[in-house]
Amino acid sequence: MKTALRPIVAALAASLLSGIAHADITIGVSLPLTGPASGLGIPTKNGISLWPDTIGGEKVKVIMLDDASDTTQSAKNGRRLVTEDKVDVIVGSTATPASVALADVAAEGQTVQISTSPVDLPEGKGGWTFRVAQSTPLMASAVIDHMKKQGVKTYAYLGYSDAYGETWLKSFNDLAGKAGLQSVATERFARADTSVTAQALKIVSARPDAILIGASGSGSAMPHKAIVERGYKGRIYQTHGAASRDLIRIGGKDVEGAFVVAGLAVMPEALPENHPSKKLAVDFVERYEKQFGAGTRNQFAAHGYDAQLLLQAVVPEALKKGKPGTPEFRAALKQALEAGRPIAITQGVVRYTAKDHFGLEDNARVMLTVDKGDWKLVDAK
Repeated sequence: MKTALRPIVAALAASLLSGIAHADITIGVSLPLTGPASGLGIPTKNGISLWPDTIGGEKVKVIMLDDASDTTQSAKNGRRLVTEDKVDVIVGSTATPASVALADVAAEGQTVQISTSPVDLPEGKGGWTFRVAQSTPLMASAVIDHMKKQGVKTYAYLGYSDAYGETWLKSFNDLAGKAGLQSVATERFARADTSVTAQALKIVSARPDAILIGASGSGSAMPHKAIVERGYKGRIYQTHGAASRDLIRIGGKDVEGAFVVAGLAVMPEALPENHPSKKLAVDFVERYEKQFGAGTRNQFAAHGYDAQLLLQAVVPEALKKGKPGTPEFRAALKQALEAGRPIAITQGVVRYTAKDHFGLEDNARVMLTVDKGDWKLVDAK
């Protein structure tokens, strides 16, 4: 009897050991799938749907939650993911205010957050947050460079009254002042507003050479149309949050000629052949549009997809120091990300360090214009 049981016991032991050695990597995702920012969150979710089943040889378990474009719900999602689901990584949110809320939870739980928005955090608050979205100063400097080439001397700003809009306003004003550009008007509006008539009238009456709109997704078209309808004939710029088909679809003829600073995945075919992200970005776009339709590409989907490219690069290193589901593994992921090694993603090459959790450089941005209802490359950096 004892002899007969030995093979069974040995098999069970091997099975248990195998299960321990190959625990699933659990990734918690919190995105705005409903609410004002759903136009950003849904494409991000779609990009995540293209992830492989394994990362670093380990199976991946994804827990997807809706933050409803709400900071309170985002924080609740984060606490659930950290305390109940014991996730190894948090991905999200694509809405900047919601991503700020997640960052606090990630830091408390000492869990890596891969933010799909360019969230700006106070010093000492972002130790566990890594961005796959380009930093606001990086994109703002491209807008300023283009304005100067166009002979712009004065500008006005119309943007969201939340973390995204305020971050853009501060970064842009700081860099523009150093570049010799003068601000002549600043107006704000809420994401849920359905009209910006009063703000548009004030902006247009200031007669700036150019206007920068600090909004995202479908919310970027409404202020643009309002300015054009009030007779403005100057140059209008949009941030990388507006680099989606929603701007063109909703804005129609009113957004023709607009300048939009964008990530690489919006138009990767135009990149030079030697660009380190071209192959990745083109492959992503082809796969994405095969599944979701021609012309559906956007950088929000690319940010969701890029999260797994980061993990593909660092998970093998982290596995040497801990198993998924343990504090040691989470700490090792952070350490591997901060190692300063170049990691190619669809939006550029990332080089994170302990002091820089943005990592992307000048080759992670392009300037586009809307031409005959489509994107056209203006300049690549």
